[in-house]
Amino acid sequence: MKKNLKAHLVIIDPQKDFMDDKDSTLPVPGANADMKRVAALIDRVGYKLADIHVTLDSHRIIDIGHPGMWRNENGDYPSPFTLVTADDVKNKIWTPRNPAFRTRVLDYARQLEINGKYQIMVWPEHCLIGSPGHAVQKELFEALKRWEKKEFANVNFCVKGTNTFTEHYGALLAEVPDPNDPATQLNTSFLDMLNDADIVAVAGEALSHCVKETVTQIADNISPEQVKKFYILTDCTSPVPQIGNGPDFPAIAADWLVQMEKRGMKLITSKDFLV
Repeated sequence: MKKNLKAHLVIIDPQKDFMDDKDSTLPVPGANADMKRVAALIDRVGYKLADIHVTLDSHRIIDIGHPGMWRNENGDYPSPFTLVTADDVKNKIWTPRNPAFRTRVLDYARQLEINGKYQIMVWPEHCLIGSPGHAVQKELFEALKRWEKKEFANVNFCVKGTNTFTEHYGALLAEVPDPNDPATQLNTSFLDMLNDADIVAVAGEALSHCVKETVTQIADNISPEQVKKFYILTDCTSPVPQIGNGPDFPAIAADWLVQMEKRGMKLITSKDFLV
């Protein structure tokens, strides 16, 4: 249905495995409360939303970011949250279980390090296609259904992460695009929909990873003027906590929010959006 103001809502990876439930495989503290606030926002201002986009992290058991891809010289799988560097692959500290993949994986690890954003992280198996963990958080899913019925519209679901050989944090582009897989390359149709909007709010999980990367990709592929129409819902997204002596993800997320604000995006709470 046509709205006077083309307001869009983007919800990034609001899936069960990222919720802070006991049976979630990669829980983000605060995620359930975040998604309940998104659900309340949809119920409150859904009639003002021209479109809702939901990205879905979508993986298989054998994935470059899952233990099942790797083994050490003893044949052991890496523990979750193991960082795999290019040197680790080169020196066979960690190697793909199929030796035929070694050159490809080494090239990938080197390219990640050249890009300077991430190294390979071995995550717990998460958002497996067909599993309960792949599903949208329950309160949010019910709100999305209510919106579809009331507004005679369909949510735009955007799948990412199905390629075995590259991580795909951002919804628009894989970390290292595969020239033979269009799903890893720039999602121009999604970008065109966002370009057509007058105002875009962003929520989802996790702030330090998939939200950060998706929004950065959007900002890097639209005009500076278009960047100004984006609103990050700060009470509807949370970072991955720091893991051991690993990266301080909450600090990284906080610094990134400052950067996005400097580029022209607005930081706002869900209660203040579209009032």
